[in-house]
Parts: sequence; structure tokens; C-alpha cells
Amino acid sequence: MNKPRINEDVCMRCGACVGTCPANAMFLKEFTLEVNDDCTTCGLCFRACPVGAIKLEGGP
Repeated sequence: MNKPRINEDVCMRCGACVGTCPANAMFLKEFTLEVNDDCTTCGLCFRACPVGAIKLEGGP
């Protein structure tokens, strides 16, 4: 699997995914959510997103 894809049109920038990431690979920057190379594709951010803005490439 690759890094999570964030649908910026759906994302509320609530930070639920950022707080859930065990690798600290997600960051809220101004008006975007960024995922760095520390991402382990564990899927916790996907499950934490209350609006379904995160998709895992090659996954659900």
C-alpha cells in the first residue's frame, strides 16, 4: 500500500487523523493535510476520519 490520499474537498481539518497517527507522519499545514515518508500505512488515520476523506491506495 502507498501513503493515504486525502480528499481536500471532504476533509474538515479536524485533526483526528493527526492525533491517531502512531508514526507522527500527518500534519495540518495552513489549509492542507500532509503525509510524510514516515507513514507506515497502518490505516489508523483512515479509520479515525469522521467524514471519510482519507483513502488508502490499494486498500478500501
